Amino acid sequence: MKPAVTITVVFLVLVALLHLLRLIFGVAITVNDMAIPMWASVLAVIGLGALAGWVWREQLAPRPPGA
Repeated sequence: MKPAVTITVVFLVLVALLHLLRLIFGVAITVNDMAIPMWASVLAVIGLGALAGWVWREQLAPRPPGA
């Protein structure tokens, strides 16, 4: 596996885990007096987790010769 792909997958998984921890512990986040809703973290966990899995599977898929 290429190092850049591995680093990308690890980064995506770490960010997804941070959002999951936010959901579990109920951490409130405010930016410029605007509260970031919890549903944003739900979307982030689903989206980032799916993207990490997609990149990981794509890299592990066998390639036809000459591709």
